[in-house]
Amino acid sequence: MHAVRLHEFGPAENLSYEQVLDPVPGAGQVRIAVEAAGVHLLDTALRAGTAGGGPVAPPQLPTIPGREVAGTVDAVGPDVDQAWLGKRVVVHLGPVPGGYAEQAVAKVESLHEIPDHLDGATAVATIGTGRTAAGILEQAALSADDVVLVTAAAGGMGSLFVQSARNVGATVVGLAGGPEKVRQVRDLGAQYAIDYTAGDWTEQVKEHLAERELTVVLDGVGGENGQKAFDLLGVGGRILMFGWSGGGPVQVTTEDLMDRGLTATWAIGPKLMRKLRALETAALQESVEGRWAPVVTRFPLAKAADAHRALENRETIGKVVLIP
Repeated sequence: MHAVRLHEFGPAENLSYEQVLDPVPGAGQVRIAVEAAGVHLLDTALRAGTAGGGPVAPPQLPTIPGREVAGTVDAVGPDVDQAWLGKRVVVHLGPVPGGYAEQAVAKVESLHEIPDHLDGATAVATIGTGRTAAGILEQAALSADDVVLVTAAAGGMGSLFVQSARNVGATVVGLAGGPEKVRQVRDLGAQYAIDYTAGDWTEQVKEHLAERELTVVLDGVGGENGQKAFDLLGVGGRILMFGWSGGGPVQVTTEDLMDRGLTATWAIGPKLMRKLRALETAALQESVEGRWAPVVTRFPLAKAADAHRALENRETIGKVVLIP
């Protein structure tokens, strides 16, 4: 089979498209003929060797990166029910990589069967990014009374947040960088889609909302824009934080919380790890039933290096997926 391998930590160019031996499923495992493989921002840090201290340990080299795949089971281990053969599935591989390949091995208990109408790229966008989004949304408990600001609203999670907030009838303000991404956010259902790279976007938010105040901020960006979003929260508002891709984390003081009666939550970590399977199931149901339509940017498997560069340069929309 063909796979993308990493022999040395460093730039995206270190990802090499190679021919390797087909994997063989062991006890409790199946082999999947991959339709689509997910690319996560964490993958770029692991590739660069800068992910020390993060949620996933640096891999032993050489490695085949990637932890999210969808496809068809084409072989099973010696103790696995033969009924799995031919089933379309999606799986998060967990701490063991191997997704950037034409075939991948996974534990049978980790599989989710998917219907024919759900394409592989959509399933991959849901299994990893979607499960995290589902966990954050569960904590956010959005309602029709909310005015929600989503930073990075054209990203993999941001696009799901926009759709979920729209689905419950909330007013949605989506931030994105550049006209194309702003159009995408508007198409997803945000009442107000704002280009954070053009002028003072906070003034645009205030102008659009008039007398209303933000009640919720969903922020994975941090840095200057995350801080500005936090500062816009009205009395009694809540911020749910899940990253700081645009700089350091939002700085929240006790005085901030007391003066405006705010709630600040770090929405990922151990609280999600204990319920990942249930969150995967919930997220997949959103896509299967059409409440979510994950936005996907596709690259050929052989162009994995291009996918990493585009993701690092914020040139992608939605979830980045490799297609063998």
